[in-house]
Amino acid sequence: MLSISNSTPTAFLLTGVPGLEAFHIWFSVPFCCFCAVALLGNSTILYVVITDSSLHEPMYYFLSMLSATDMGITLSSLPTTLSVLWFNARIISLDGCIVQMFFLHGFTLMESSVLLAMAFDRFVAICNPLRYAMILTNSRIIKAGVMIFVRMLVNLMPLLLLLKRLTFCGPNVLSHSYCYHPDVIKCSCSSIKVNSICGLVALILTSGIDIPCIFLSYVLIIKSILSIASPEERQKAFSTCVSHIGAVAVFYIPWIILALVHRFGHNAPPYVHTLMSTLHFLFPPVLNPIIYSVKTKQIRKAFTKLFPNTE
Repeated sequence: MLSISNSTPTAFLLTGVPGLEAFHIWFSVPFCCFCAVALLGNSTILYVVITDSSLHEPMYYFLSMLSATDMGITLSSLPTTLSVLWFNARIISLDGCIVQMFFLHGFTLMESSVLLAMAFDRFVAICNPLRYAMILTNSRIIKAGVMIFVRMLVNLMPLLLLLKRLTFCGPNVLSHSYCYHPDVIKCSCSSIKVNSICGLVALILTSGIDIPCIFLSYVLIIKSILSIASPEERQKAFSTCVSHIGAVAVFYIPWIILALVHRFGHNAPPYVHTLMSTLHFLFPPVLNPIIYSVKTKQIRKAFTKLFPNTE
């Protein structure tokens, strides 16, 4: 346990797998494998989208944004997690926590925005295909990318700045091997009402908007698909959405469950928090490249060009 006085810099203790500290080195093996798969898969998608001119279309530009945010999420949590699992280096300063939260939460918020942009892309492609190229021009995609970044800053910066006003009396033991905002503010011995309200507002302004908008876009997409007379054309239209639906599911379901566990699961065993946080921050980067390489014909072709001997 770490006791922090007001005269010394605030520090926190990171946590690996509660109760199984003796097996941390073994837990690091699958963790490293998952991270390697995530980094290799997403970097490969980025490479093929950049180098293959046939993929220079709005759908694949948004896919490259998704891969970039997935790589950012993986790299943000990797250093502290490996430090805990390999060297039992658990201490992190408040400023270090804030920096990690900026990248970890920042890439997470941007991924939510990218998934919304991809839903809009599928909506336009299916419901208004004749104007697809006119609506989603390169300049508008660049503007969308800038807006995604600005939106992240507007929602995240108040949360991080408000952390500096809190007092931490110790022991400041976190539930994860990285800094997670709801986890950090629970360690404060001063009032966190403003921080909690600000966090709830940020959640509403991101996933609270993105999830209903994605749902609405698919309601309109399904309505448009059902109006198509040919069953073959219906199947073809819907197949273009399967990858995105999978990406939405693997991102939002663990996120929602993790948020609920942190807010209402105070009596849950410690390993539940560890498991849900791992699912949330590790599964999307690992599964998204697999989903898109399996379900998207153009990506499979690009992979075949890149690895011609895999057939």
